Amino acid sequence: MLNIMCESARTASLILGSTDTEKRNSALSAMANALRERASEIIEANSRDIENAKSNGMSDSMLDRLTLTESRINAIANSVEKVIALPDPLDRNEVFTRPNGLQITKKRVPFGVIAIIYEARPNVTADAAALCVKSGNAVILRGGKEAINSNIAVATVLSDALFSIGLPKECVQVVKDTSRETANQLMKMKGGIDLLIPRGGKSLIRSVVENATVSVIETGAGNCHVYFDESADIDIALNIIDNAKRQRPSVCNAAETLLVHENIAKDVLPLIKSRLDNVELRGCERTRQIIDANVATDEDYFTEYNDYILTVKVVNDVADAVTHINKHGTGHSEAIITKCDKNATYFCNNIDAAAVYVNASTRFTDGEEFGFGAEIGISTQKMHARGPMGLPEMTTYKYVINGNGQIR
Repeated sequence: MLNIMCESARTASLILGSTDTEKRNSALSAMANALRERASEIIEANSRDIENAKSNGMSDSMLDRLTLTESRINAIANSVEKVIALPDPLDRNEVFTRPNGLQITKKRVPFGVIAIIYEARPNVTADAAALCVKSGNAVILRGGKEAINSNIAVATVLSDALFSIGLPKECVQVVKDTSRETANQLMKMKGGIDLLIPRGGKSLIRSVVENATVSVIETGAGNCHVYFDESADIDIALNIIDNAKRQRPSVCNAAETLLVHENIAKDVLPLIKSRLDNVELRGCERTRQIIDANVATDEDYFTEYNDYILTVKVVNDVADAVTHINKHGTGHSEAIITKCDKNATYFCNNIDAAAVYVNASTRFTDGEEFGFGAEIGISTQKMHARGPMGLPEMTTYKYVINGNGQIR
C-alpha cells in the first residue's frame, strides 16, 4: 500500500514541481476556500476523534490541541492563504560565471516526495500540505490515531480542491493505517520518499532519527526555559512567564522550566506562584524554602510536560542558568528576561538553541509568527534547517551549467 502511495506521489510531484507560481498559488486559494466551505464536514469528523480521545482519558491540554472549531478551521484557511503572499522559493536562483566562460546556475528545486509523521494536531495536515504545494512537493501524511478522522477529512478536502483546478489528488495523501508498522515502513522507504519529517514528542522523534534509512530533518521536543535575571522588570517578567507557560501549554514552544536569580528569588517566587495559580510547581530545595512546591527531580528538569506543570530552580547567576539550560534543554527555544545588556549578550552567545529570546515569550517560535507562513516543523538540528521551517527549507538545489564547448 505504501509503495503505491509513494509511486503515485512521485508522479504527482513531477507534475506539481513543473507548474509556475501562479498555478501553485491558485491551488492554495482553492484549498483555503474548500476548508471554509466544508468546515462542518471536518468538524463532524473531528468530533469522533474528540469522543474517542475522551474515552481514552486524554488530558484537557491535549484535547485542546486536538479540537477543531469553525474559528480554528478559518484560522487554518487564513494560514494557507498567507502562504500565497510569500515569495516562491523555487525562484531563488543564483547565477555566476567562471573564468572559462561556464555559466553556473544554483537552481532551487523541490525535494519531490516529503513524508511527515506527526501526532495529535490536525492543523498540521493543512499546514504541511500548503507548504508542500507552494514549494512543488507532494506530501504523504501519517498522523496519529487520535486525529485520524480529522486528518482524513482535511486531506480529502485539500486533495479535492487540487483536483478541481487540474492538479493530481495524489499531491496530498494521508496514510489511513496508524499502526506502528506503517511508521516503520515510511522510515525505510528509500527511493520512494526524499525527505521524512517527524513532528511530535521525544519518543517519536528518537524512533525516526534512530531507525530511518531515508533523509530526516529532526524536529525537536520543546523543553523550553525562561531565565528571570536579577535586573529584570518584574511586571514584564511575570507577563512573559505567564504567557510562555499558560497561553497554550500543550505546544512545543511553551515554557517547561523557570530559572530565577538567587538575589530576587525571595521577592519574585511568591508573585510567580500567585500568578500561575492553576500550574503545578515543582521546585529545587531553595525554591521550596521560599514557596510551597512539589519536589523537582533531575528527571523533571529534562521533561517536556505539555501541561500545566512548571519546574522551578534558583540559580546563582546567568552563567549558572546557561549551564543548566544547555544540559537539560532540547535546543528549541530559550529566553532571558533582563535589563542588563551584558547578561543578555552572554545568554545569546552561549545558549545552544534554535531560538534565543531577550525579554519576549518563547511562544513566538512559530513559522507564522516569524513571517514564514504556516510551518512544516521546528528543527533543532544544525544541518540544512534550524528553527521554524518555512518554504525555503522545503527545497533543495541543483546546478545547471551552460557552456559553449568547454572541455577540461
